[in-house]
Amino acid sequence: MTDAAAELSEPGRAMARPGSDNLPGGRAHGGEAPDDGPGAAAPFRVVVVGNGMVGSRFAADLLATAGPDQEHRARPLRVTVLGDEEYDPYNRVLLSEVVAGRADIGALTLPSTGDERAEVHRGAPAIAIDRSSRAVLTSDGAFPYDAVVLATGSSARVPDVPGLGSGPGGTLPAGVHALRTLDDACEIVAATSNARRAVVIGAGVLGLEVACGLARRGLAVTVVHGGASPMDRQLGPDAGLAASRTLAELGIEVRTGVRTREVVVRGVGGRGAVVAGVVLVPDADEIPTDLLVLACGTVPEATLARTAGLTVDRGVVVGHGLASPDDPDVYAIGDCAQPPEGGTGLIAQGWEQSRRLAALLALRVLSEPRRALPRPGSDTSGAAARTHVRFTDDERPSMALRIALGVEQGGRSPGDEQLEMRPTGVGSLPAPPLAASRGEGVMTGASSALPADSPAALSVDPPVGFAVAPARTPPAAPTDVVRLKAAGLDVVAMGVCGARRAHDPSHRTLRLTDPDAGRHVEVVVAGGFLVGATVVGAPQIGADLTATYTRRVPVPADPAHLLLQPVAQAAAPASDPTHMPDRTTVCSCNGVTKGDIVASWREGARSTTDIARATRATTGCGGCKDVVCGLADWLRKADPEQPGTASATPPAGGRAPEPVPVHG
Repeated sequence: MTDAAAELSEPGRAMARPGSDNLPGGRAHGGEAPDDGPGAAAPFRVVVVGNGMVGSRFAADLLATAGPDQEHRARPLRVTVLGDEEYDPYNRVLLSEVVAGRADIGALTLPSTGDERAEVHRGAPAIAIDRSSRAVLTSDGAFPYDAVVLATGSSARVPDVPGLGSGPGGTLPAGVHALRTLDDACEIVAATSNARRAVVIGAGVLGLEVACGLARRGLAVTVVHGGASPMDRQLGPDAGLAASRTLAELGIEVRTGVRTREVVVRGVGGRGAVVAGVVLVPDADEIPTDLLVLACGTVPEATLARTAGLTVDRGVVVGHGLASPDDPDVYAIGDCAQPPEGGTGLIAQGWEQSRRLAALLALRVLSEPRRALPRPGSDTSGAAARTHVRFTDDERPSMALRIALGVEQGGRSPGDEQLEMRPTGVGSLPAPPLAASRGEGVMTGASSALPADSPAALSVDPPVGFAVAPARTPPAAPTDVVRLKAAGLDVVAMGVCGARRAHDPSHRTLRLTDPDAGRHVEVVVAGGFLVGATVVGAPQIGADLTATYTRRVPVPADPAHLLLQPVAQAAAPASDPTHMPDRTTVCSCNGVTKGDIVASWREGARSTTDIARATRATTGCGGCKDVVCGLADWLRKADPEQPGTASATPPAGGRAPEPVPVHG
């Protein structure tokens, strides 16, 4: 058995969770849902269609935000998740790391909710939404709902090129693969056992990650791209040139400004069509290849919504409250959704939508038995848009819900005491009250900053014990930071960036470019803040600028210091995490700080897996795993009296934990 084949032995078993085979398609937690008993209030039923990174995250967010059924004495909550794939939810962002051999398949599994109110059906794709009977239909039966959340994601875009449909029944020929699912990654890794030459169509983020991964496995790689430079959506010409120089040093040839005219296939006995090469235009060159990977973008999976009669453009059209304008009980989040601000295609936006929608639906669960709140996305105007809900001591919401709601005074006269509660992010679920445990008086978060006139902006009186924040709206946490996870190439871009960006006279741009060294740093400043940045080949500077951008830290009076100070004196790693401030962000994808990790340790987390389950650190891009492992080892030594001090799980590849960098 080859090394590549050994990685793929029984991938389904690596992803499966014990006790998840009790139902057709599998139940995540085994056993029956709790019996509400005779005379109990009818449960509020939420059906989540999609068990990927966003769907599974939403189920956990909703259950944690709503809190235990008995806590607020409202309708019990029941969540059903319908997953298309047979596997437990896994981190799709790290599939390119599997191709590169830098991550094991089993390490991609995401933490489960661990809540008996959730029932997960794997391998049970939804067939239709029957809006008249309010049920989601699958081959296993019908699942009634009070609210249905579409988190169906997106599929790989297959270009209309001659030769790509030459497989059996118009499928892809042998040797041609997209990279969107775990099965795709397994097939690509298996194909590298016999392939010597590979072509990747598309030089976006995924295309470059796959190209670097295949080169790391020893293949000769050519990247074909129609744009003027690699990653031209994020990189300008100078940054693209620096990236191209680094790719050349890795043995990767980049062909820009060309398109694929034809995929050349050949037949081998009864095996059918097998890829042999690609023909480019305008050069009419033919590049021979044994392996062709399509990285040509994605297409939102909106078929279910379209057949249900919902408005679909590129994706499922939703309003500010993430509900369809055609049905206030049908929501869409993640890649399949098309919100008013547009979709970024980044997981951070899906997670932000998950937190926001979880807070909104938690309010519905809490209040609908007694008072009818306007549902997000419904037609509300005038006084109807300002429904009031008062919570008694017996009805007070869970701590998670209170943290998930931002409180502000806005758009009113100074004497008006009416408060507007808007959903914000829950930083560390399912153990959210970390900020409260540190004694902070005012509970704030990364605000969703919904428009005041949006249906999701619900005006309510604060729950008992809920501190009131100052009269201003915190800025929304950015969700547009792009990090390239490529072996040998470091790229991070955020905000205003890329060759296609529009000219704005209010923006001040500063650049430091060194293409011969494969390094480029560019910052865009406006109004005293960093509004965009592009960093190639300088990971420490990229980390510093990411912290400045996401935290909305004011820039120096002379913004040139953003370039020169880190270059002249890079931030030294902390010799001892004791000197690392608790506010230091460790996991940017999930907003997890050192303080959050310490709090999770004190609550019983004893390994990187436990910490990931409690705080969700390492479950995004995976770049913080070494730091989290280092913190866990430090806590084990610094807190020897705590029980169960098992060694932290080492990072993939057996590397020793790196020193913990201080980014702010």
